[in-house]
Amino acid sequence: MTAAVQTKRPAWMGWALVALAFAMAAALDLRLVPVLAIWVGGWVVNALIAQRSAARWGGYIIPVIFGVTLLLMWEVGERLFEISDVLLPAPSEIAARFWLSRDILWVDFVQTVIKGALSGFVMGCGAAFLLAVVIDRFPFLQLGLLPVGNFVAALPIVGMAPILVMWFGFDWQSKAAVVVVMVFFPMLVNTVQGLQSSDAMQRDLMRTYAAGYWQTLLKLRLPAAMPFIFNGLKIASTLALIGAIVAEFFGSPIKGMGFRISTSVGQLALDLVWAEIVVAATVGSAFYGGIALLERVVTFWHPSQRGRT
Repeated sequence: MTAAVQTKRPAWMGWALVALAFAMAAALDLRLVPVLAIWVGGWVVNALIAQRSAARWGGYIIPVIFGVTLLLMWEVGERLFEISDVLLPAPSEIAARFWLSRDILWVDFVQTVIKGALSGFVMGCGAAFLLAVVIDRFPFLQLGLLPVGNFVAALPIVGMAPILVMWFGFDWQSKAAVVVVMVFFPMLVNTVQGLQSSDAMQRDLMRTYAAGYWQTLLKLRLPAAMPFIFNGLKIASTLALIGAIVAEFFGSPIKGMGFRISTSVGQLALDLVWAEIVVAATVGSAFYGGIALLERVVTFWHPSQRGRT
C-alpha cells in the first residue's frame, strides 16, 4: 500500500477565513466584532499551545483557556447587546451574587448534595452491588429481578418524586429515596455484566487451583469487573445530583438547591439561579472526576488506562 500524501493547508487561508468572518460580523452588527475578536484570540492561543504536544500541561490549560474565552464572550456580549438580567445575567453579576449568597449556597449544598445526593448514591450503589453478587451466585434470580429493575428504571422521575415525597416526608430522606431509585439499576446492570466478563479459560484455571466460588470472586471476577463497576458509579454520580435537585421541586423544607432554583425563578432572581447552577455543575464535575481518578488508580492494569498520565 502506498502512503497517503497529506497536503498542509497554507497559513494565509486560515487568516483569510478569519478576515472574512470579521467582515461578515461587521456587516451584520458592529457589536459582534469584539465578541468575535475574543474568540479568535482564544483560538490562536490554544493553537500555539497545541503545537507543543510534548508539554503535559497543554492538556490541562487548553480547556481552561477555552472556558475563559467563553466567559469573556458572554460578559462582553451581555454588555454590548444590553441583554436583560432577567434573561441572561453577566458572569460578573453571577460571581457577585455567588459571593454575597455564599451562606445560602452552603446550606443548600449540604441539604441537597451531602444529605440527599450523596446518601442516596451510597445506599443505591451499595445495595445494587450486593444484589449483583447475589444474582451472580444464584443466576436464576437474574430472570426475575433484572426485568423488574428495568421497569423501575423506566419510570419517570417526575412521577416517582411526588410519591416518594409523600412516603418519606419533605426532608432529605425523600430526596435520597429518589436518588436510590435512579442509581440502583445502572449500577446493578453494570456490576452483573462485569462479574460475567471473565472468560471460561480463566475460570477453569481457578478451578485447577481448587479455588471455591468466593475465592474466584475476590481474586478473579471482582477485579475483572472493576471497569464495569466504575462505569456504573460514574453514571450514577451524574444521576444522583440530578435526582436530588429535581425531587426538591415537589416538596422540600425552605432550603436545598432545587427549592432555591424554583423560588428564585418565581422572584426573577436569575443571578441566584445561575449561582446555584454553578455550584451544581462544579460539584457534579468534581464528583465525576473523583470517581474517574479513583478508577485510574484501581484499574491501572486495564487497557483503557494505558497511555494515560
